Amino acid sequence: MKKVVWLSLLGLLSFSSVDVAAQMRPDTMRIDSVQVEEYTGVPTVPEALLQERLPKLAKTIPLPYHKTVHGFVDHFLYRKPSYTRTMLERMSLFFPLYERMLAKYNLPDELKYLSIVESGLNPRAVSHAGAGGLWQFMPGTGRDMRLYQDDFVDERMEPVKATEAACKYLRDLYRIFGDWPLALAAYNSGPGTVKRAMRRSGGDSFWTIYDFLPKETRAYVPQFIAFTYVINYANDHGIFAESPEYPIPFDTIHVNSYFNVMTFAKLSGIPNGEMYKLNPHVTTGILPPHTRDFMLRVPSDQFDFFTRHRKAILDSASTMPPILDHMLLADNEGVVYDSTTDLDRFSLARLSTQQPLAAPVSSGLTASAANTPALNDEPEADDVAEVVQAKPKKITYVVKKGEGLFRIAERFGVEVYDLKKWNHLSGTSVAVGRKLVILNEVGETRAETLADQGTPKAEKRAKTVAARRPARVRYHRVQPGDTLWNIAQRYDGLSIEQLKKANRIRGNALKPGQKLIVG
Repeated sequence: MKKVVWLSLLGLLSFSSVDVAAQMRPDTMRIDSVQVEEYTGVPTVPEALLQERLPKLAKTIPLPYHKTVHGFVDHFLYRKPSYTRTMLERMSLFFPLYERMLAKYNLPDELKYLSIVESGLNPRAVSHAGAGGLWQFMPGTGRDMRLYQDDFVDERMEPVKATEAACKYLRDLYRIFGDWPLALAAYNSGPGTVKRAMRRSGGDSFWTIYDFLPKETRAYVPQFIAFTYVINYANDHGIFAESPEYPIPFDTIHVNSYFNVMTFAKLSGIPNGEMYKLNPHVTTGILPPHTRDFMLRVPSDQFDFFTRHRKAILDSASTMPPILDHMLLADNEGVVYDSTTDLDRFSLARLSTQQPLAAPVSSGLTASAANTPALNDEPEADDVAEVVQAKPKKITYVVKKGEGLFRIAERFGVEVYDLKKWNHLSGTSVAVGRKLVILNEVGETRAETLADQGTPKAEKRAKTVAARRPARVRYHRVQPGDTLWNIAQRYDGLSIEQLKKANRIRGNALKPGQKLIVG
């Protein structure tokens, strides 16, 4: 028999045994009773349909059916359809670039779906471990791949350069393993981890070494397969891109000194959102005095206005406040970047010191899985496969007078789009007295977390959660490669200014091992 629990709205977030009425703030919340129970009625794609369709989608990379694949398909089609919709809307921003770059390096076109697993197509995403950008390079690996990083510019966030680096890295991994599922596993956890799993298991394919891989890697390739299906068949399951995003036509200007990007945008009549979208690798809104030959993208629509007022705008944007002068120059002492490194030779040299595990693609190449770190080496705090396989809680909520879907979705911390899909609604109005099904998930996948990072939705959610939990101090231990911007990105709702103020930091320099207050 299912256990039915009656909880207040506030208690829904934690399902705590604490007296939820005592946690209420009477000036902003009133007690409502809702029914919560384990939910086993989430729709599922028929297994036979997946087994029929997956082989038809397979081109170069095999797409076999597996129960973990099935779990991810159901999760993103029925439990989190809003995430799939968002991916459909962002595809037009990045997929044309991916397709061109993959073709340039003669790589399988379907690798474009990997970026969904990595970052949720969010170029400014930064994981808790410090991996950043669309392809989630760790700081050290990014520098190895000639992606420049300092406190002001992070080329891991630059879509073109990061995508080219990812293509070269994936090409090198395939040269090592001669097998795409193994190369993908190595992209996630490092070739050394994959080689050890092969040695321990005696297997030579992803599925034969599956049980010997880290939890996250076991879920990684199934997610890739699932998204390949989900993106291609989303429309068949009633999910469509409602507001597709498209690249902004742009011109460029060369920056060779201090430059305040936000001042420039304001004086040129350019919305901040467009400047961030065109230049996601500019992490702080300013470029330091040592900047040379930086190509700043400017929306073509505003370029004529800028040209007519060029001198006045550039003079204002290039004038550095006196208080910043010595600070910026001091903070960037010791920035080293070797622009002469041959990327192809260097990246392969890190991977290639012994005989390959499988025959290399090109003659003359030797490779091994050594101990090269993963691009996005994440701690195994959460098993994403367990997230999608766990049964969500079903909340049955009775609509009250004056309530609409937007208000209900906000109170329960869910997306309006998901609320509509769960209840087969076409509009946002709902009749008083109607019972709504709301799914309260046990967690979210890494891709979902990163997809929202830096968006208004994430900031709003962070404020809501912060208002409902007891205040406690959180700390962050600075790791090599950390910057103020990267750290701020990892903690929702935290700005660089807040981080500096809380820790009494005047400049931008950090030291590995330094303990920072982050909340």
